[in-house]
Amino acid sequence: MRNLDENTITDAVLARHAHADNERLKTIVTSLVRHLHAFAREVDLSENEWEQGIRFLTEVGHITDARRQEFILLSDTLGLSMLVTAMANRKPPGCTEATVFGPFFVEGAPAYQNGDDVSNGARGEPCFVSGRIKGPAGEAVANARIEVWQADADGFYDVQHAGDPAHRARGVLHSLDDGRYHFRSIVAEPYPIPHDGPVGRMLEALGRHPWRPAHLHFMITAPGYERLVTHVFRDGDKYLDSDAVFGVRSSLVAQWRRHEAGIAPDGTRMTTPFSTLEFDFVLNRST
Repeated sequence: MRNLDENTITDAVLARHAHADNERLKTIVTSLVRHLHAFAREVDLSENEWEQGIRFLTEVGHITDARRQEFILLSDTLGLSMLVTAMANRKPPGCTEATVFGPFFVEGAPAYQNGDDVSNGARGEPCFVSGRIKGPAGEAVANARIEVWQADADGFYDVQHAGDPAHRARGVLHSLDDGRYHFRSIVAEPYPIPHDGPVGRMLEALGRHPWRPAHLHFMITAPGYERLVTHVFRDGDKYLDSDAVFGVRSSLVAQWRRHEAGIAPDGTRMTTPFSTLEFDFVLNRST
């Protein structure tokens, strides 16, 4: 087809996809083209702005590697990650809400027993975490696989420390027969998402901050139940209402209780202050 103009090009592009074998792919790309073309028309996109956009996406790709996922950061900061998570994780009342996965999960985290210290030397004040894994009727979920990860007191995940291959403040454990779990880690602190790249420059240009409220990541899986990917957020954090990635849910906010030096929940005599966090997770049954 020749001699297309700004009024006819959209239909011409869509016509090229008419015979795609993958119906779901055709549906997605058709909608994407319609919305992209409508966006360009709505803002009267200039060639210079289009070139800047291409340059921005190229820079996002160049900075992305095995240790840093700038495309996930971009999706997170635009609210797209949380939108997709919310649509994909509609749950009955009472079940623990899901939130964004984030860019710092890694496969192959070390296995721990209940009661172990998953911090593995990460900087931070000691924190003892405990709770139960339950089903929607309150039943104990035994042997649920619990993957936990968090940033250290400096606001960095282990994978952000160049040259240090050790896993710190992350690990895998399993719930006990009564659904309980307990481990030692460090107190969660607020931290900025990586903002020294194109996504950071975008936030600055928009007058936005890069900070996330203090939280622990959890991914919990068990036979017969839906996978749960979520956070537990620290009550009182000043960024709870302005999370850079829009991930906070009121039901996921909990208190870290601070204690002076003394006997910890596991019987350890602590010579420095420590905190405790107790949080129960309710899994939704799989269909």
